[in-house]
Amino acid sequence: MAANTETPHFKRMALIGVGLIGSSIALSAKRAGLVDNIVGCARTARTRAKAVELGIVDAMYEDPAVCVAGADLVIVCSHLGSYPAVGAAMAPGLAPGAIVTDVGSVKGCVARDLGPHIPDGVHLVPGHPVSGSEKSGPEAGFAELFDGRWWILTPGQDADGAVVERLTAFVRALGSRVEIMDAKRHDLVLAITSHLPHLIAYNIVGTADDMEAVTQGEVVKYSAGGFRDFTRIAASDPEFWRDVFLNNREAVLEMLGRLSEDLSGLQRAIRVGDGETLERLFTRTREIRRGVVEAGQAGHFIATEAGTKGSAEGEED
Repeated sequence: MAANTETPHFKRMALIGVGLIGSSIALSAKRAGLVDNIVGCARTARTRAKAVELGIVDAMYEDPAVCVAGADLVIVCSHLGSYPAVGAAMAPGLAPGAIVTDVGSVKGCVARDLGPHIPDGVHLVPGHPVSGSEKSGPEAGFAELFDGRWWILTPGQDADGAVVERLTAFVRALGSRVEIMDAKRHDLVLAITSHLPHLIAYNIVGTADDMEAVTQGEVVKYSAGGFRDFTRIAASDPEFWRDVFLNNREAVLEMLGRLSEDLSGLQRAIRVGDGETLERLFTRTREIRRGVVEAGQAGHFIATEAGTKGSAEGEED
């Protein structure tokens, strides 16, 4: 695909869900001057009022069809589990020629859940910004969230090349690096790099909570850096991650099986005192961490009065 060097411009961008990701897209688009008019849709009156109060959008709506009316770019930023209902609700308002994309962490389900509701003449190009935070809500958004981060697009084989190029240029203008990927491969890759780590974090923090009675509160009191990192990840939005695991179950279960096998090997090494095996693994994983840092994927953290915005994924609408 030829690189598109022109800065894209949209007349009206509609965001279905204005939580962390949706609000950050709006702020980043404003920073780059990519859109004339930005509108949003949210389930709760509180979110709608807050998004307008913060100047994130020009207007907010409760009805998705009203929100997307006249929009030439629609970005679905709600939970994966909402896609069938969102697709059906917004379909009557979608304008011919509009581009519809999303930010979900699982891509194989987008064609299944959104695809049937996309009218002829409207272009669906699924996407996933690999960035986020354990924070949620419109007040958690910030324009720099996507700077230097990967944004994966998974257009189908029948996707219009010009449309994909335009969306690619838009994402790049938000500050991201773009990768075009098959949806099935995306879901397998993200199962090991994102989904499984979150599942492990939820499990470890849950186990520690179960141990509180045994240790008389010492688990939390003496939390070391590793456990604190797990608690940050485990603080991500529960509804968001519930939908991720339900929609990427095959890839996650495959990775869990591999993890179980590897843990059994480590268990044996510890039991028999095989220090060589342990050190060899720890040396290899240390090099992987260095590679992540050198690739600029170690995450960016911005201290705020409300806490820390980091790179753990999480979203809400």
